[in-house]
Amino acid sequence: MNLILLGPPGAGKGTQAKMIEDARGLVQLSTGDMLRAAVAAGTGTGKKAKEVMERGELVSDEIVIGIISDRIDEPDCAGGFILDGFPRTVAQAEALDVLLAEKNKKLDLVVEMKVDDEKLVERITGRFTCGKCGEGYHDTFKPPVTKDVCDKCGGSEFTRRADDNEETVRSRLQAYHGETEPLIGHYEQAGKLKSVDGMADIFGVGKQIEEALNAI
Repeated sequence: MNLILLGPPGAGKGTQAKMIEDARGLVQLSTGDMLRAAVAAGTGTGKKAKEVMERGELVSDEIVIGIISDRIDEPDCAGGFILDGFPRTVAQAEALDVLLAEKNKKLDLVVEMKVDDEKLVERITGRFTCGKCGEGYHDTFKPPVTKDVCDKCGGSEFTRRADDNEETVRSRLQAYHGETEPLIGHYEQAGKLKSVDGMADIFGVGKQIEEALNAI
């Protein structure tokens, strides 16, 4: 089974992909992770990506597709994979369609995690983690039981991602709506799209996705 998870930054795609991976034995493929791995391994495509990245330029669709092509040929992807963070545009989706057809593989389902922008801004800007053990917290939804003390390790130093500020989050959401939302129409037309309520809690979203997968 081969899946794509669609949704804006902070929608919880990575969390859901990990849950599907654990439950069904599929392999979660993050484009960022694959790029770094290809560069580290010194593959032909990885070397091309490294040259581009060292120039401070964005890696082209052609290179990303090449890295995905190499990765899904590896034995652990034989049982299926979950693409997280790709495709981001209709052009990338069309290139992926061609790639899968060439490999006699198919896309079984595209899950769109629908979220409310304002609530998502609150969700992302409130996130912070323990600097010692990495345990995640939230100002509103999951503060430490004791203020400024990690529940897990007792640490007192906490960090926030520099890009988890309101201005950056709204900019990322605007980019998502402009570039990635057209994918919804692309996959809806192909009969591959299933939308779920991404504002439910983690397990509620997981249950909706599980039901969609069982219906295939």
